[in-house]
Amino acid sequence: MTIASKYNSKITENFLKESIEDQYFDRKSSRIKPKDIAQHLCAFANGNGGCLAIGIADNGEIEGFNDLGDDKINDLLKVPFDLCQPTPKYKYEILEINNKSGVIDKVLLFHVEPSSNKIIKTTSGDVYLRIGDSSKKLAYDDIKNLEYDKGERLYEEELVERSSLSDIDSDVLNAYKNKLKTDLSDEEILDARGFIYEGKLTVAGAVLFAKNPEKFFPSCRIRFIRYDGLEGKVGTEMNIIKDISIYGPLHKMLEEAKSVIAAQLRDFQSLNPKTGKFDIVTEYPEFAWQEGIVNAITHRDYSIKGEHIKVIMYDDRLEILSPGKLPNIVNIKNLKYTRYSRNPKIARVLSEFGWVKELNEGVKRIYKEMSDYFLDEPKFSEPNMNSLKLTLKNNIVMRKIRNMEQMSAQFTPELWDTLSSDEITAIELAYKHNKVTTKMLEDELGRDIRVTRKILNTLRDKKILEWNGTSKNDPKQYYKISNEKQN
Repeated sequence: MTIASKYNSKITENFLKESIEDQYFDRKSSRIKPKDIAQHLCAFANGNGGCLAIGIADNGEIEGFNDLGDDKINDLLKVPFDLCQPTPKYKYEILEINNKSGVIDKVLLFHVEPSSNKIIKTTSGDVYLRIGDSSKKLAYDDIKNLEYDKGERLYEEELVERSSLSDIDSDVLNAYKNKLKTDLSDEEILDARGFIYEGKLTVAGAVLFAKNPEKFFPSCRIRFIRYDGLEGKVGTEMNIIKDISIYGPLHKMLEEAKSVIAAQLRDFQSLNPKTGKFDIVTEYPEFAWQEGIVNAITHRDYSIKGEHIKVIMYDDRLEILSPGKLPNIVNIKNLKYTRYSRNPKIARVLSEFGWVKELNEGVKRIYKEMSDYFLDEPKFSEPNMNSLKLTLKNNIVMRKIRNMEQMSAQFTPELWDTLSSDEITAIELAYKHNKVTTKMLEDELGRDIRVTRKILNTLRDKKILEWNGTSKNDPKQYYKISNEKQN
């Protein structure tokens, strides 16, 4: 019969003897002192939880408690109450297993749950965190960061040195006061909402209302990057075609980001099955990408230095990366439904400006909007320990295939196969916009206007395009698809 934990079936006799200690499992000798057990219980509680098995040597041999008696087990069972503050959430059990001498003995298991909103300390005031296979004692700065993560301390409420009322952007603050319909003075409204104290701005006050938040937080910006293709390349193959950094108080940053990104999105013709007509649809639902950026700004971890929000556009997807792992009780699985704000003051102001929806209502609507556009579900992921990524996929690949099929059907295979990629690009533009100019093709290809003019004239000579204009110097001249049957 296999001996296994009743709380975690993964923990069997073989597991206890052979498993490698890690983030979620540790084994200790039965001779360990109670005060030393306390640090491991606290470490698991402050981390992601785990199992502490007592009565096993480092080499996996079962020591048990026969030689020490039940009093030792009772002393260890008091540790969570007597030596941890506050008492962590846990369950315990005692497994009966043969010891190294082949005699039935006991192993004590503590199953510790993660603490979502409190730091668990030892009675001596020390804080431990489970990192890898060790329980690490944290220094002061690390304890502060853990307090931010647990919600015991909010980074947005910290005071910003060297800041003052003179840093305030009066336009943004006046717009905010108009939203609230208040006639309080600048200092009174900032003080009433907790954005200033003893003449200094808080972190939330600085990123929301300072003229130049980057003066205090150099990473308080959005960087928009657009790549030509499906991946980013470097060196001589670098394919960045747009690289724009957006700064300022959050309200202005959102307005500018909305304008910048909207200008980069493409429109497509899509057949409406209800009408049988082609409608113009945008590359992504407007709400989906805007809400993704709003969430990144609202819930990012502003305590992380050297990392900014990135919005990266590829041909087939849009990625929004925000500094900071998911806060507190939120994880990838429950993100769609779980309500929690790392920066409640920032969220409140952006909500009053009209940017932030009811907590998590915006996330659920992103899913709905993408579904309504017949696009893949949005994907949230944590590419590393300190960032959250939202990926929105378009269906540009299928659109291009259908567009190419539609265009190539107008030509004989022999003629279509003679066309260069630049010539096909020119035809695509003509189909998409019902016309193409040398300037349009120049912008699309990044080629000299003399080259683009030659491409268009070649297509004219092949009777694929026809030229329209009053003269060679006509500023409004253009080319469009020829009505002549192509052979």
